[in-house]
Amino acid sequence: MSATTTSSFLSRLPAALPLWTLLAPVAAVGALLGLGGGGGWLVLSLVSVLLIAAVLAAVHHAEVVAHRVGEPYGSLVLAVAVTVIEVALIVSLMLAGGETTNTLARDTVFSAIMIVCNGVLGLCILVGGWKHQVLRFRVDGTSPTLAVLAALSVLTLVLPAFTTSSPGPTFTRSQLFFAGAVSLVLYGAFVFVQAVRHRDYFLPVTGADDQHTHAEPPSNRVALVSLALLMACLVGVVGLAKLLAPTIEKAVSSIGAPPSLVGVIVALLVLLPETVAAVRAALHNRLQTSLNLALGSGLASIGLTIPTVAVLSPLFPHSLVLGLSPLSMVLLFLTFIVGGLTLGGGRATVLQGAVHMVVFVVFLFLAVIP
Repeated sequence: MSATTTSSFLSRLPAALPLWTLLAPVAAVGALLGLGGGGGWLVLSLVSVLLIAAVLAAVHHAEVVAHRVGEPYGSLVLAVAVTVIEVALIVSLMLAGGETTNTLARDTVFSAIMIVCNGVLGLCILVGGWKHQVLRFRVDGTSPTLAVLAALSVLTLVLPAFTTSSPGPTFTRSQLFFAGAVSLVLYGAFVFVQAVRHRDYFLPVTGADDQHTHAEPPSNRVALVSLALLMACLVGVVGLAKLLAPTIEKAVSSIGAPPSLVGVIVALLVLLPETVAAVRAALHNRLQTSLNLALGSGLASIGLTIPTVAVLSPLFPHSLVLGLSPLSMVLLFLTFIVGGLTLGGGRATVLQGAVHMVVFVVFLFLAVIP
């Protein structure tokens, strides 16, 4: 392709779709199909670079879609898209794995909750509060969302440790189906309230300084292209994270950390697109959008993972372990106590962000040294 032809092609691209945002998902998916599961440090370095590129492209396309459909639909699209692909990864690993994978769903969901409710939320409040001093959000939307997340977490991750109909921290088949149905009902009720009945509760508070918010929305055609590219980016992110998993497992084993740390690291990689998008929104004084992304991701993680594994549980080679350890329960309860205090006032400063970040660091520390 000549320089003139290239220049002509670039000039025809919509402003919302820079060339790098088109190439990144193609390169990520292409590498995913071509590299397989092996490779030396050069291949791993390439995978890491493409993973970062796919994350940045996913954030860009998510913002294009969000600008077209408006909030809170944009946050909902990104949260559900990430979770659907993540659930597919969990199920495929559990079907192919041995007994060591019987805690994978529990570890992934718990890690996602701790990451979004402490890491993502704390980082957004910290950086946003540092720049804007006081961040405002809508209590009408955030407090009920946290209540649903707390209820789902206790019913699916804590209750199995106390039931007596089956040995260990597990549910019986009927209890698991019931938990899956309850999770789906609560998540469906949340989506209905967020997207239909009380959509205004989840809209950003006025005062955002993001010029992108006031720009002309992209066309439907551009939004559909971005949606397709967003899905490709997310497939690339999750797939490349899976390629890195064996290397992560060796590193975790070499430092003597528990195997559950692998799930934490993979969850961190998978949630990177939402984290970057949430932080960018907080920097532009749109904390409500950050909260929609963070809390919505936690809800989608439980609301879609538990029903899926419940339906497919007869196919798994071993009993599904869902109950958390006492240490994890303490961290979970602390997270919801701190979260309830943070999200109950409609305002946040760097102090609340610092508290959430400290809880997140404690979670990471105990994941390495329990």
